[in-house]
Amino acid sequence: MLSNAPQPAQTVPSVAAPRADRCAQALAAQRPGHALSREFYCDEQLFEQEVQRLLLRHWHCLGHQSQVPEPGDFFTTSFCGEPLLVVRGQDREVRTLLNVCRHRGSRVCTQESGHARGGVFVCPYHAWSYGLDGRLRAARHMADDFDRASHGLRAIHTRLVEGLIFVSFAESPPGLEHVEAALAGSARLYGWAQAKVAHRETYPVRANWKLAVENYLECYHCGPAHEEYSRFHLYARPAPLNRAADERVRERARALGVTIEEADFFALKARAGQEAADSARSALGAGAVSGSEDGRPLAPLMGQFSDYDGGVTFFDVGLTSNFLAYPDHGLIYRFIPNTVQSTDLEVIWLVRADARAGIDYELPRLTWLWRVTSLADKRIIELNQQGVNSRFYEPGPYTPMEDHTRRFVEWILSEMQ
Repeated sequence: MLSNAPQPAQTVPSVAAPRADRCAQALAAQRPGHALSREFYCDEQLFEQEVQRLLLRHWHCLGHQSQVPEPGDFFTTSFCGEPLLVVRGQDREVRTLLNVCRHRGSRVCTQESGHARGGVFVCPYHAWSYGLDGRLRAARHMADDFDRASHGLRAIHTRLVEGLIFVSFAESPPGLEHVEAALAGSARLYGWAQAKVAHRETYPVRANWKLAVENYLECYHCGPAHEEYSRFHLYARPAPLNRAADERVRERARALGVTIEEADFFALKARAGQEAADSARSALGAGAVSGSEDGRPLAPLMGQFSDYDGGVTFFDVGLTSNFLAYPDHGLIYRFIPNTVQSTDLEVIWLVRADARAGIDYELPRLTWLWRVTSLADKRIIELNQQGVNSRFYEPGPYTPMEDHTRRFVEWILSEMQ
């Protein structure tokens, strides 16, 4: 495990590689520079191979440390169908435990969030009880030779980086040094480690997880689908048209004493044994300073910002974790694969830790833009899946405005080899 604090006796075991036949066939048929073929979005066997070969090996963001501020505080979530329990221990370490009883597999914790009374979680089925570190505390009427130490809740590798909670199911997960460096030059400058969650919202999407992430990574669709976003975000235009505005934003940030480091996702992922991460800057339209309906401020300034720089920073980690930072608030975008055509999109809004709802910010204004944008994304991603389901679907070529999506797809294909 990655923490020096006491841990449950057993961690999640490595999973044997499944049969590669279907995957090999799909990889061999893939055309360079084109969208993925139908199998990658519709085939259940191929999805399971992605889970085992790809998704469970990488790091994924589960949320923010402010969701578990004190010992005993917890929240539950899931990833690839695995139920997870995130809890802060008495030693103040944040751990992620499989929310699966070691007796007969019941969910141990059934609440979305809360505080563990007496520092224990009690399984509702047969009352086996576990400590905040996952160790089995009590098991009723078991034989005298029962080995309690080997029946703790299984633990998942967990790391905090700039207030963000990352987990990996791998026995030996990728290194996080490049992620730490990328977030030190982005999230840290926005004060995310000192932020708190203002709101969370989950959008069930009836589509494959890759369609959801691919949509997020390109803005070729922003003009037709996101009138509200495109009004003030110049990222919705072709990149060559934005260069002068983006450079003005960089100069403005430097004048405020904020030097945001931009990093290339795919250059970092090429480093052997490291998780991928990136960060990039983009300008807002004239007169806009934040991601609001009217472009005006939404909340108290965060981190090192003493004024608005007229821009927004995007950064990403691994396969499913994406982030946006404005000077006065931030967003965590979590893509949660469930089944081959079921994905949850969770959006988490961050504000400064001392910001007061109804006084320093109004929740409807704070959440307006990314609510309407996420609802529109849900609609177009589901339409995309419906079209891909056609037996006659044929992948088309990418445009220059889909370059990030193309490179993301190429990375997935290389990882699946």
